[in-house]
Amino acid sequence: MIEIKKKSVIPVYGTGIVWILYCLAFTPYRIWELIILACVGALTYAVLAMLFPGDVIQIEAPEKPVRTGDDKVDELFAEGKKSLAEMRRLRESISNSEVQSKTDNLIEITDNIFNKLLVEPGVYNHVKRFADFFLPTTIKLLNSYEKFGQSGVTGENITGTMERINTALDTTISSYKKFYDSLYENQALDIEAEISVQETMLKKDGLLETDLTDRRKE
Repeated sequence: MIEIKKKSVIPVYGTGIVWILYCLAFTPYRIWELIILACVGALTYAVLAMLFPGDVIQIEAPEKPVRTGDDKVDELFAEGKKSLAEMRRLRESISNSEVQSKTDNLIEITDNIFNKLLVEPGVYNHVKRFADFFLPTTIKLLNSYEKFGQSGVTGENITGTMERINTALDTTISSYKKFYDSLYENQALDIEAEISVQETMLKKDGLLETDLTDRRKE
């Protein structure tokens, strides 16, 4: 968070009013009268500035762009962040708590998918397909739900469409979870291969204990 101090306009307006009243009362022409007017204005501004210091506003600090050294990965990650920002905006504008909860779920999984891209650029093609096809469709559904909800019009067609979108989000969440899990397929295969090689070596050297094998079966 970044704190920004917003000054109050009261000291400015108050000083202006004092100057006007002073001029109406004394009509200063001489230099010393103008000096007094300037001093009165400065004193007025200082007093009002202490009485009305203004407000401190907190805003979100802009995120620094991620740099991995691979331009296409950086570009795809930035695209994902924009989509996440739009999903969060839609989440806030939708009043249905059930749809909000489902959108939160989608946001969390989507964020995990793009973070996976950062630590394992090898999934680029998979995440690219997700970003080009699956994600835009989801955002389109949420946009439609938002527009119907804000239209202020009720009817069988609108209500039915909103209900279908709500139901479709369940399928979308399930698909997102499966897609995210699939990103670990190669990693899981590598680990399984390493375990298999290790077991083979241990068996060859007679170091694989029987109770260890039994424990894996449990």
